[in-house]
Amino acid sequence: MAGTLVDELKTLLIEELLLEDISPDDILPDDPLFGEGLGLDSIDALEIAVLLDRQYGIKITAEDNRNQAIFASLNSLAEFISANRTK
Repeated sequence: MAGTLVDELKTLLIEELLLEDISPDDILPDDPLFGEGLGLDSIDALEIAVLLDRQYGIKITAEDNRNQAIFASLNSLAEFISANRTK
């Protein structure tokens, strides 16, 4: 199931963040989402948080001290969703 969720997240991120020059195959599950990896920024993090709430019923706040670990890679994001989703 984790592989399917990772693939779903790849598509959602590309569509929601308007990553026009990136295909799902370009996103490796263990690559960092921010900085040197996919190159996302803090605005993207906010958009992902809204996406997670809408799509999976997960609420993440800026004050959550787990954010760095949650958003470290696609795999860590998928693991967090699997453990916490309500939808």
